[in-house]
Amino acid sequence: MIKVAVVEDNEAAAAQLTAYLERYGQENQKEFEITRFEDAVKFLDRYKDPFDLVFMDIDLPGLNGMDAAERLRGMDRRAVLIFVTNLAQFALKGYEVDALDYLIKPLQYGMFSLKLRRAVARCEEDLDSILLSQQSGYQRVLLRELCYVEVQGHKLLFHTRSEILGGAGTLAEVEEKLHGKGFLRCNKCYLVNYRYVAMVRGSSVLLKNGEELLISRPRKKSFLAELAEAMGSGNIL
Repeated sequence: MIKVAVVEDNEAAAAQLTAYLERYGQENQKEFEITRFEDAVKFLDRYKDPFDLVFMDIDLPGLNGMDAAERLRGMDRRAVLIFVTNLAQFALKGYEVDALDYLIKPLQYGMFSLKLRRAVARCEEDLDSILLSQQSGYQRVLLRELCYVEVQGHKLLFHTRSEILGGAGTLAEVEEKLHGKGFLRCNKCYLVNYRYVAMVRGSSVLLKNGEELLISRPRKKSFLAELAEAMGSGNIL
């Protein structure tokens, strides 16, 4: 179930968004829990249980959608955000608040479904997790929170955004389990989440948290190719 907020003051536009979401759900076997808000203030005031996906009209009464998005990001960095607007030049500013995309009114279902498919994939990706065996039991780790996996001797270390957790098994086993989920082997000791890669410099990969991991010479070409593909470009310039 994907929780969706539709922040739209126009009744007809809100009804169309809801109808398109329901149609997409029926065609693609997806379930949406849709909540509509007539203005951004009500949306933000009631933002206690986070939404997975937010459709935000930019031209709203009182607090406009762009300012509301900035406040939203202060509470929730994870929610997938799509702006809905009459004018594309306003929507382009949405990337400053990490908006995934924008839709131009009047909406066409074909374009809507293409952009919703991408948004749904992001929402579902955010829910992917692994269970790590710990002395106190099992601990769930969201893949979006896992920066990289390291092997030290016969021990695995899972470096998350907030802590380092130990684990059993081999790096090859972890690599196989995380295949296709954006984790790339840069050398025999590290499996890195491409989402945390800031840049590649010489024989090192620099992560967004400032850490630097070594890229082995035999793996560099394949690592760069896999990184480019994971980022959606498929090309290295």
